[in-house]
Amino acid sequence: MARISTPPPALAPDALRVIALGGLGEIGRNMTVFEHEGKLLIVDCGVLFPEEHQPGVDVILPDWSCLRDRLADVVAIVLTHGHEDHIGGVPYLLRERRDIPVVGSRLTLEFLAAKLVEHRIKPVLVEVKEGEQLAQGPFDLEFLAVNHSIPDGLAIAIRTSAGLVLHTGDFKMDQFPLDKRITDLRGFARLGEEGVDLFLVDSTNADVPGFTTSERDLAPAIDEVFRTTPRRVIVSSFASHVHRIQQVLDAAAAHGRKVAFVGRSMVRNMGLASELEYLKVPAGLVIDIRDANRLPAHKVTLVCTGSQGEPMAALSRMAAGEHEIVIEDGDTVLLASSLIPGNENAIYRVINGLTDLGANVVHKGNAKVHVSGHASAGELVYCYNLVQPANVLPVHGEARHLRANAELAIKTGVERERVLVAANGHVIDLHEGRASVTGRVEVHNIYVDGQTVGGVTEDSLAQRRTLGEEGMITVVAIIDIDTGRLDDAPDIIAHGFEHDASTFQPVIPAIEKALAGAAERNVTDVAELERLIARQVQTWAQRTYRRRPVVIPVVIEA
Repeated sequence: MARISTPPPALAPDALRVIALGGLGEIGRNMTVFEHEGKLLIVDCGVLFPEEHQPGVDVILPDWSCLRDRLADVVAIVLTHGHEDHIGGVPYLLRERRDIPVVGSRLTLEFLAAKLVEHRIKPVLVEVKEGEQLAQGPFDLEFLAVNHSIPDGLAIAIRTSAGLVLHTGDFKMDQFPLDKRITDLRGFARLGEEGVDLFLVDSTNADVPGFTTSERDLAPAIDEVFRTTPRRVIVSSFASHVHRIQQVLDAAAAHGRKVAFVGRSMVRNMGLASELEYLKVPAGLVIDIRDANRLPAHKVTLVCTGSQGEPMAALSRMAAGEHEIVIEDGDTVLLASSLIPGNENAIYRVINGLTDLGANVVHKGNAKVHVSGHASAGELVYCYNLVQPANVLPVHGEARHLRANAELAIKTGVERERVLVAANGHVIDLHEGRASVTGRVEVHNIYVDGQTVGGVTEDSLAQRRTLGEEGMITVVAIIDIDTGRLDDAPDIIAHGFEHDASTFQPVIPAIEKALAGAAERNVTDVAELERLIARQVQTWAQRTYRRRPVVIPVVIEA
């Protein structure tokens, strides 16, 4: 991976610049910026979901601060498909400039428009479909069909005077897709004949040998769940996973069950998919959750979110006994999504909670109930041989995925120095047919916490972790500022810290001694006295209990 930390030079007049703002070294918040002739084109703007060491965070956005002074130069945001890790950040970007045209396929734009209603943004939407071309500033765009775990996925060819770029988006090469919409390999080959100067390739499954299993191969395992479950079948999936939900609906109909969607995002997205006929729903199959509660258990299927262990999602709350839907013996819970790296502990916590409540939990680890939406190594090699690109930039993956993808490209004959393993913030310039990393822009994690965007910092997250792991001690001291003497013994209140009435008696002499020393040095600043008290209490707690609690000192002048 390139070890460049300096800002990039001025872009040559006949060059194309690629700025990676997300999706490199991580699974999520995909965002790539293309710059040419003074204009900017953004491909995808997604979110990353927080891990356990980021308490209180809802989602993590790409850092587009390097674009903030140039938003007027953005000609369009182009979306490859409708998953949250590709569209979830768009509302926050449009808050800063609402009239940026957003280009995408029909289902992708419908999912986005529904999200934007909550943000009170009326967007400028430009609908496209495979086979179409569209000019946006100096960028001539062509759209190609790719299949993925959501309908209407698109690869994007970007033509400029600096060269031809092909961005796969998230894709695989399912030869028997449920919607019969196959990846346009003929189009890939045609572009290869034209000459692809830079190939941006999905890396998520680059370290998985062979070819990704077809969606249709899951039908027997899903059918087995519906055939053998004596009570309710509860399916958890991403709220945008239309293909998997279609298989669940088909199985439910075949076994005489009704289906109820649970959760706002699931109800909204599946309603849209049904209205647009991406989801085929037999008449009378889908009912309201209140009606489902009145049916015999063996006639019910519930479909909800929470397959990644998200704490506020429906399935997590069911596992914790905090949801109106109560898990009972004989229920089967089907986790119909992949396990996103970093979510393992949260997912297994949910599985264990559901098991303790008596449910049979079926997941990818014990049954063939999920296949990936991403191309495995065999498919990637096929594409490299088909396209024969001059330069390659692996995207969408953790470091191991990016490197595995790079090695596949090299094995097919791409020169090693033309295969770029980059990181978020890296700037890649395509000039005279050669791509190279020329610099790096500063990027950070932008945390969304409720209504706050960017207010949470790494320091505040560290404090939250300390609060959760070490506890908190509040010390209220009334002090004669001139003498440094305590007017009375300080009030010490602790949370998350085991104590009794005598626990904090040993630390009081240390506080008194420190205050006396401060008085001798003529320290009268209240803030400095509070810091002094905090240090004394933290030092005492660490020596005595091997704990480092957050200490909140409050000094009141006597």
